[in-house]
Amino acid sequence: MFSLINKHVPTNAKNDFLSGLTVALALVPEAVAFALVAHVHPLVGLYAAFMVGMITSIFGGRPGMISGATGALAVVMVALVVEHGVQYLFAAVVIMGLLQIAFGLFKLGKFIRLVPHPVFLGFVNGLAMVIFLAQLGHFKTPNGDWINADALMVMGGLIFLTMAIIHYLPKITTAIPATLVAIITGSVIAIIFNLDTKTVGDMASISGNLPSFAIPDVPFTLETLYIVLPYSVILALIGLIESLLTLNLVDELTETTGKPNKESVGQGIANTVTGFFGGMGGCAMVGQSIINIKSGGRGRLSGFVAGAFLLSFILLFSQYIEQIPIAVLVGVMFIVVIGTFEWCSFRLISRVPVADSIVGISVAIITVFTDLAIAVIVGVLMSAIIFAWQHAKHIYAKKNIDEENGTKTYKVNGALFFANTHNFQEIFTPKEDPENVFVDFENSQVMDHSAIQAIDKLAKRYKKAGKILHLKHLSAECKLLLKTARELVEVNVLEDPKYHVADDKLA
Repeated sequence: MFSLINKHVPTNAKNDFLSGLTVALALVPEAVAFALVAHVHPLVGLYAAFMVGMITSIFGGRPGMISGATGALAVVMVALVVEHGVQYLFAAVVIMGLLQIAFGLFKLGKFIRLVPHPVFLGFVNGLAMVIFLAQLGHFKTPNGDWINADALMVMGGLIFLTMAIIHYLPKITTAIPATLVAIITGSVIAIIFNLDTKTVGDMASISGNLPSFAIPDVPFTLETLYIVLPYSVILALIGLIESLLTLNLVDELTETTGKPNKESVGQGIANTVTGFFGGMGGCAMVGQSIINIKSGGRGRLSGFVAGAFLLSFILLFSQYIEQIPIAVLVGVMFIVVIGTFEWCSFRLISRVPVADSIVGISVAIITVFTDLAIAVIVGVLMSAIIFAWQHAKHIYAKKNIDEENGTKTYKVNGALFFANTHNFQEIFTPKEDPENVFVDFENSQVMDHSAIQAIDKLAKRYKKAGKILHLKHLSAECKLLLKTARELVEVNVLEDPKYHVADDKLA
């Protein structure tokens, strides 16, 4: 993926302006398509695309990242719109935005760091496949049948031409974004030769007026809140997960660092405003962000310009934009798919642990067949379970018997936590041990309440066997939580460690 991106393009107004125009052209069919998926008017999707894009470019935490109406959110909105109407959707988007603002203000964006790299790879590969599969719908008629051979040849030719220009033009010049040149060239050829191929206007008219402010027309009752809130929470989570993972992707592409919490607030402000102005809400878009980065867009101006051009298309230039062949934009998205998919994943399968490969593949598949939020949550849970299982075996004790004093010492090594408490118990043999037994935790750390319970259980075992147990190098916090074994801890102020145990009793 990264070989297709020039990481060191300097930020300047010209690059941002031209890349913004390129992104705006690619945004049109996407916004219309997602609006139709959500069962709302195409302008609802276009309003969201330009408003979310412009507002996040100003208030967001990741310059160069493009936001707008997305399919991941659209599929969740369908049920709400069908059952209760579009006004309930607007209310849900407003609450969604407020939740995202709160998420950022409480600085919860840092938790995106808990997403392991295999999950990130799965996310990227899954989205690449989703983008690819979404383009296949353009090869079908409104009845769902595949287009005929002649139409397929015309469409294939325009797609090939678009992809060739995007690939080869940068080898000649980078003065103008190759994607923009490809879109203009393909459109001019289609118009001059009057090619019989599907255009943006065949999807829906994008002509419209400025959106106007309006409070969602819904009853202000608890019943309305019960209807809207579950959708708002899901939309907020999906939007934040996709946005923050896209932020990480753009960070890697540009070798810079974004601000997750600021981006969360920016996304929230954008969605709150959009809900009051008749938009369907949105979040960061991987495909359009990559188009922007590839076209040289690095600064906030690129996102703002993309939104401004999109608004101008709606108000002034709809008749021209509607003449752009869909095939040209499909070619652009195919290039995005090639650039997004982590092809190195195939080489890594034989080089990384099998568990990591399984996690990455699982996340990609779940992304394709369900949605991004479920895929990432499942991936993180799988990684956590695998981590716990692997580290459960990493606890052992070095044993030393002092015949002269009649004592035995267990020097425990490794972290003690919920997953290895059973292994911890198996280390000790109370019935066979001498009367005085020392358990030294100098090279170990007690991680959670399960570990505390395991130590208490060990104390009970030795007490039942009539032996004297001595516990060394436990933190003061551990002693506070112990019950049976509390009086067995040998306190050494100079040597005992100081760390916190994950336990609700201390909250």
